[in-house]
Amino acid sequence: MEEDEPDSALSSLPQWVLLEYKHMLSLAEEGSTVIFNHLSKSSCSVLDRALSEGADAQGKTSEGSSKKSMADHQSSSLTLEELMKSHNIEKERICLLDPKSPTELGPSDGNGDDPPRDRTGELRAMGFPTRHLGPIQMTTDTALGVTKMIVRDGVPLNSIPYIDRPTIRFSSTESVEMPFSKSLF
Repeated sequence: MEEDEPDSALSSLPQWVLLEYKHMLSLAEEGSTVIFNHLSKSSCSVLDRALSEGADAQGKTSEGSSKKSMADHQSSSLTLEELMKSHNIEKERICLLDPKSPTELGPSDGNGDDPPRDRTGELRAMGFPTRHLGPIQMTTDTALGVTKMIVRDGVPLNSIPYIDRPTIRFSSTESVEMPFSKSLF
């Protein structure tokens, strides 16, 4: 996963980013490794400490925090192309999840062989094979969980229930509609 947030002077991660990344690790299969790449060196340090020790986004650990079974992670300042070269991974083995892809992600893809800002455009231009998870953007943790359900568990995309653009209600007169899909897994 490439970092979407720009470097900050304090190099701390927003709490929502850390929660999303932790959720990704809990959704990925145990024994898997999620690589967070193209991070600043200071963000790598904060993220590694936070994910390894159950810390918050500023790297502070909480007393009595318990770590449930999660996938491993690596933090890297390398770009995707540099990572591919260092791990000897060919472009055909990468699948870019892209809402603009004409091809839906399906179980056969796992057999081993506010509006979206189109951050995948640079990678799309590089010619990576693409798949989509539907026309509405998902949070990264939802996309990872849905991808695992499809390619590892063999669940077709159309069998996974979603809420498109969920609404969070604060009171009887205040609410906000979120601009993404949320799976009900």
